[in-house]
Amino acid sequence: MAREYGNYVNGEWVDSESGETFEVVNPASTDEVVARFQNSTTGDVETAIEAAVGTQDHWADTPGPERGALLNRAGQALDARSEEATEALVREEGKTWAEAAGEVQRAVDIFAYYGQKARDLGGVVKSPSGRRTELYTKREPLGTVSIITPWNYPIAIPAWKLAPALAAGNTVVAKPASEAPNSTRIIFECLDEAGLPDGVANYVTGPGSEVGAPLAGHDGIDGVSFTGSTAVGTTVARAAATDLKRVQCEMGGKNPTVVMPSADVEEAVKILGVGAFGTTGQSCTAASRAIVHEQVYDEFVEAMVEYADAIEVGSGLENPDVGPHVSQGEVESTLEYVDHGRDEGATLETGGERLTDGEYADGYYVRPAVFSDVDNDMRIAQEEIFGPVLSVIEASDFEDALELANDVEYGLSASIVTQDLTEADEFLDGIEAGVAKVNEKTTGLELHVPFGGYKQSSTNTYREQGDAGLDFFTSTKTVYRNY
Repeated sequence: MAREYGNYVNGEWVDSESGETFEVVNPASTDEVVARFQNSTTGDVETAIEAAVGTQDHWADTPGPERGALLNRAGQALDARSEEATEALVREEGKTWAEAAGEVQRAVDIFAYYGQKARDLGGVVKSPSGRRTELYTKREPLGTVSIITPWNYPIAIPAWKLAPALAAGNTVVAKPASEAPNSTRIIFECLDEAGLPDGVANYVTGPGSEVGAPLAGHDGIDGVSFTGSTAVGTTVARAAATDLKRVQCEMGGKNPTVVMPSADVEEAVKILGVGAFGTTGQSCTAASRAIVHEQVYDEFVEAMVEYADAIEVGSGLENPDVGPHVSQGEVESTLEYVDHGRDEGATLETGGERLTDGEYADGYYVRPAVFSDVDNDMRIAQEEIFGPVLSVIEASDFEDALELANDVEYGLSASIVTQDLTEADEFLDGIEAGVAKVNEKTTGLELHVPFGGYKQSSTNTYREQGDAGLDFFTSTKTVYRNY
């Protein structure tokens, strides 16, 4: 019998007022129910918001070093449970063991980072124009904020929103994605173990229509931080804008890697392979377009197909190269895009079929796909697939490659593989993306630098992570003090 977990509201684990739960299954073996979670209502969310608002002033008045010490303890508690958290992540989301372990470690590091940054929160002193005057700024928390997080990084993304929000003195209501709420639950258990005061951070599970909507529009919420699809993020931003809440939404991507003639093709294939097929392609920064110079196009396609054919697909617990999709819906979406690619005239070089025999019978498995002969106006080149599908597009020269790379509505992450310094510099200057890399995969980012996108990848307001994460969760007050 699978265990049932409650919401975390006002320092207690409680059941939803609905009396209903929903199941989370293992995407590698769907006959295994991982756990049951609360099918919460709008009333549950309002109770959580009330708890957060009620303790808002107390937490804001808590000294920064004290808040930071609590975050450090929470990170240490998570570190002590890292193997448990890794297994929970694998079983609910499908990541390989190595990918899940890396994500858990990132969450540990995030809590340690913001635990220290909480000591540095303050303002700056400026020189006034008049005499007998002090002029300075001070940073204050927004108040009560909501965070709405996706299933593809269910422990790292909640951590990089929760930690800066709490470090800055905000109280929080968090909604994890229903596909993967278990990893986020472990974070809240660690915060509770660390001595988090009642009501400061709250966790409510359930459908977006019941739980997500009030977290964007409720008048008790002062800021909203969302990560997910562009369609949902746009809805969240509009709801938050009705009473001018501060909002940040990090959304979709259609990320290119450009491969130039000076590149080592074997190395370029490795960079694209990890960027496209790692985490089963279920990352907003995954490389879904390889834009390859005509001089090395055929060589690259041949080597990329060989790479994809060698990928081991399996249960994340066995630590293969690629795990399952998170859900039946995601599998169906990926397979539909494979069909679109064929229908539009692209050449399916390898993969793209659902795996159903033997060990794959009860899981959401798709073999990684490589398309060649892709035109940039095809759907597989323009729309976010969120699966292990790579489109290889031919470019005539560097200028053509850069134009193709920018010719999408997204602008999250991009990279180039080249040994030409001029090409590298021109790419970094000309690419329309919030993250730009040279000779590196599009996925992955240091936790202490800003993260966010251009165009439809972001609301283009505030970045996440590093000091930028603290910027979003604080307001700056300018103070004149005459004496």
